[in-house]
Amino acid sequence: MKNIKRALTMKELKTEVKKLQKSGKKAVFTNGCFDLLHLGHTSLFEKAKSMGDVLIVAINSDKSLSCLKGPKRPLVGEKDRAKLLLALKPVDYVVVFGEQTPYELLKEVRPDILVKGGDYKLQDIIGREFVKKVYRFPFVKGKSTTNLINTIVERYGKTKVKSEK
Repeated sequence: MKNIKRALTMKELKTEVKKLQKSGKKAVFTNGCFDLLHLGHTSLFEKAKSMGDVLIVAINSDKSLSCLKGPKRPLVGEKDRAKLLLALKPVDYVVVFGEQTPYELLKEVRPDILVKGGDYKLQDIIGREFVKKVYRFPFVKGKSTTNLINTIVERYGKTKVKSEK
């Protein structure tokens, strides 16, 4: 398969997924803020990609992330988060959504498989009715954005960190 990595709008993604499915390929979808990438995220992406042919990662816009996580977030803007995700081997497409959940996106795009973190109960997974299969990926112990932020605050507090030269 040619290199297809790119950021798409919801409309472009809907068209692309229909085309992929028509050719017999499986589209796998996951979503989140992905504000600070860590091993838990990359493990999820690798597992998700192994379940199908293309991996779509939907990320919250800066505004929706701020509504979900508080006014000091995001730490990394949506354009940079999208570029970082597209640099990862398993990720084929990135789409930014402005709502707090990907419900409308999933309703429109209708990927084959939806992958979420293990902290979600099946009945609480938004958009599960629009996919053929839902997979809950177990957390990687000790790996979370919250843990990273807390570690930084504990170690540095209000101390300015010197940049490397």
